[in-house]
Parts: sequence; C-alpha cells; structure tokens
Amino acid sequence: MNFQLSLFLAALGLACFLEALPWLISPEKTRETLRLLLSLSDGQLRTGGILLLAFGLLVCAAGRALRGD
Repeated sequence: MNFQLSLFLAALGLACFLEALPWLISPEKTRETLRLLLSLSDGQLRTGGILLLAFGLLVCAAGRALRGD
C-alpha cells in the first residue's frame, strides 16, 4: 500500500470545504446547532460519533469495492 500525498491532500481539502459550508451558508443556524450539541450528554455524543464513524468506514469500503481494490 503506497501513501498517495495527492489523494490525501484532495481528501483534506474536501473535508475543509465541507466543514466551512455551514458557516458560509448559515452562521446563525450553525451556532444554534453547536448550542444543541453542547447540551447533549457524553453518551449521546459518543453514540453519534460511533454512528458517524461507522458510516464513514462504510462509505470508504463502498468506494474501494466500486474501484475494485
């Protein structure tokens, strides 16, 4: 397995782009969402984190399967 710097940088750039969109489109709604997240318990945040992590891994696996890796 080779480390591909160009792929890593493209993924990092896409992550930054997606992270910035809510702040650009609706900063007030983003603040409201952050306030809501602050009110959640540690368990709720962990559950959400695990679900998001699993979803991300499934998307990566699907992408690799479609590519034939």
